Amino acid sequence: MVDHEVDTSAGTAVVDADAFDRRGALGAPSEGVLARVRSGLDELTGALRRVAEHVLTDPEAAARSTIVELAERSGTSPATVTRFCRAMGFEGYADLRLAIAAETGRARSAGWTVDIGREIQPGDPLGRVLDQIMAADTRAMHDTAALLDLAEVERAAVAIAGADRVNIFGASGSALVGEEMQFSLHRIGVAAWAWNDVHEGLASAALLRTGDVALGISHTGQTRETIEMLAEAGSRGATTVALTGFPRSPLAELADIVLVTASQATTFRPDALSARHPQLVVLDLLYIAVAQRTHDRAHAAFRRTAQAVDGHKAAKGAVS
Repeated sequence: MVDHEVDTSAGTAVVDADAFDRRGALGAPSEGVLARVRSGLDELTGALRRVAEHVLTDPEAAARSTIVELAERSGTSPATVTRFCRAMGFEGYADLRLAIAAETGRARSAGWTVDIGREIQPGDPLGRVLDQIMAADTRAMHDTAALLDLAEVERAAVAIAGADRVNIFGASGSALVGEEMQFSLHRIGVAAWAWNDVHEGLASAALLRTGDVALGISHTGQTRETIEMLAEAGSRGATTVALTGFPRSPLAELADIVLVTASQATTFRPDALSARHPQLVVLDLLYIAVAQRTHDRAHAAFRRTAQAVDGHKAAKGAVS
């Protein structure tokens, strides 16, 4: 039985504005500023958090506002807005406005903003619901691409390509994502196992050694069972990788390599569910990167596994 993952950010550790400033911005300021604000929101407190929430609520209005107007609308001060800009990696408010305007402009021209944030009503036609889902998922994918550190993906791929054994840990929806990754790796000859039961996962993690890899998946990064299994793997010398939406979560803090995803919640699809597609995209990228680094072995394994199941495909013209 799969343990259900509690995906709520309520317990995520928060820091004050000074601590956040000392730790630096979440990424380069050139793109993905809204994704970085969302990712770091739970670490902000007080006035700095109010500025962040106002920017996320209506980024287009924020891009049109003066620093005084944004301060008034968020119930803060121009000095606080300036501190927020620096926490996000910008020299000042003018740079932040330009970045938000550019990002919202790209999103609007690509159709990513359609109905995002609007509640789905019982009487909404399916066409409108589909548009909203597509817009939210596209936004989440774009934000994930902006947040993702490709150097970390490279490190994870090199580790997996050279590993004798790969363990994948996750609960509930994260377990399903982990099983997809396990299946993909097996098809190219990588010895991988996916675990969702904490007892079995801990037992398997205890047998890992230096050179092996353990991947823990949790959107919040707070799922206790996943944290315990990844910690056990790390204590045995395995390289640990975390796939999470919160780069300073407990799971991320104990991992050697952190892969960050974004999400865009919609009605009936809270963050934990809306994170599934971005997670799959990142893991697909990681899988391809592993296949590139083991090309000959991967190609041969993929060919053999395809031949092994070929006889079970329906013959052309057969009636099912």
